[in-house]
Amino acid sequence: MNSLTRGLLQLPAYAVFAISVGYLSFWPRYQYAAPDRAVVKVSVSHATKHIKPCVLLTPQQIAELPPNMRRKESCERKRLPLTMEVEIDGDIMLRVQAEPSGLWGDGPASVYQRFEVEPGIHLVTTRLRDTDRADGWDYSRTDEHMLHQGRYFTVTFKAETGGLVYR
Repeated sequence: MNSLTRGLLQLPAYAVFAISVGYLSFWPRYQYAAPDRAVVKVSVSHATKHIKPCVLLTPQQIAELPPNMRRKESCERKRLPLTMEVEIDGDIMLRVQAEPSGLWGDGPASVYQRFEVEPGIHLVTTRLRDTDRADGWDYSRTDEHMLHQGRYFTVTFKAETGGLVYR
């Protein structure tokens, strides 16, 4: 079979494939959120404090270390869990304690949760603890927000900008 015949026979197969891909690109429709509800999405990934505080090494201790491992302080690898609460109009919507990731528990703890609420003006309070304190919270934010139907309201955390962020 010559290449012209082979190409003419392959053309219908390519056309069926292209039409199938085009059809599946818009159907079935994926609905991100219910059109009559507002969605609150909590997306936090944060490295909490170490279980034990870092210890400054003396010059003698630093000299005893191999050259490729010399550093000024020694830190325990394991980190504390991340504790978080989200409250909307006085109702606790989320209460979670996330363990740090990583083989040795030395990575960031992550929280990802979404829930639907009635659209309208709501008092949103978010609290976060990343230390070993027994009472109280390290970060807290309370604001009144208009939550629109079919839209996302996102709670994130950026330690470098001062804490909890609402968008």
